[in-house]
Amino acid sequence: MKYVIFYEMADGAHALAQEHFPAHRARLTTFHQRGLLLMVGTFSDPPMGAMGVFTTREAAEEFMSDDPFLRHGVVDAPQLREWNEILQP
Repeated sequence: MKYVIFYEMADGAHALAQEHFPAHRARLTTFHQRGLLLMVGTFSDPPMGAMGVFTTREAAEEFMSDDPFLRHGVVDAPQLREWNEILQP
């Protein structure tokens, strides 16, 4: 089982996103280096938001607990969903 966070951009948050992206990116890098974040990226239509795939629910919740994008209102209505991965290496 994997855990997927879905983020949607808050209305009018483009300037906020640019301001807080370096701290958000640093957090992503830290979780990836710890082996907790498997992949992350935006959808082709930026207002649709982004998603990240985490190894555990605890890792996803820890990430969200202090994510600069959430703390500063860049994204709203985050969703955390379980994902049953069928094909695994």
